Amino acid sequence: MSVELVSRFPVDDEALSALHARAFGGDAQPTPWRERLTRHALSWVGAFDAGRLVGFVQVCWDGGVHAFLLDTAVDPMWQHHGIGRRLVVAAAADAAAAGCRWLHVDFEPDLGEFYLDRCGFQPTRAGLLALDAASSESG
Repeated sequence: MSVELVSRFPVDDEALSALHARAFGGDAQPTPWRERLTRHALSWVGAFDAGRLVGFVQVCWDGGVHAFLLDTAVDPMWQHHGIGRRLVVAAAADAAAAGCRWLHVDFEPDLGEFYLDRCGFQPTRAGLLALDAASSESG
């Protein structure tokens, strides 16, 4: 399997929305990925097999030394071939090249083996606040 990784590739909203739907379930309603990534991401990396987008990850940041992985996705047909790990490694390299010193990721418990064992992240304590719930409770 020859998959090419491309940082900051020209984003096709429909192709990325379709990949996201295949990887996470749901419909492939087009999302304005290109605009979001251009405005908010430090970098993004796509995995392409013969020109078809089969994997994706984005890196957001605080403008300083902290970067954050979001939306790591691999098409189910290409999973378990190391593409996700390669995407994370490429994203980490992009963040390091930009001067970031830390790369953060939040993940569901069933992805612990991937992020902790395969990608080398260390477990940390973190908190999460659901803003829609917090705003309705404070009113």
